[in-house]
Amino acid sequence: MAIQVYGIPTCGTCKKAFQWLKANGIDYEFINTKDHPPTQSMIDAWVSTLGSKPMRNTSGHSYRSLGDEKKTWTDAQWVEAFTQDAMLLKRPLFVCDDVAIAVGFTPSEDLLTALA
Repeated sequence: MAIQVYGIPTCGTCKKAFQWLKANGIDYEFINTKDHPPTQSMIDAWVSTLGSKPMRNTSGHSYRSLGDEKKTWTDAQWVEAFTQDAMLLKRPLFVCDDVAIAVGFTPSEDLLTALA
């Protein structure tokens, strides 16, 4: 089972996740979304699994710069937005065998179980 972690190397939450993964002996592949943005089909699959709301990076500048219409967007509109600007994706995003299993990072036994 290959775990991929999508994010950016300067993200503090990603850094905490990397330390936690290493401390728990979990091998992973880091994918920098600035250098290698996910494809629309990947994002569509992730949104189908997790929903668009938990995947939104609401604290980022990209999100805040969107107009008020974002409040009424459908999942399909969010997929398009995430595809156009990967900084809208909450970080880190954990993917296992092409399936999104978690987004954001809070160290927990549930996350450990999902990644193990």
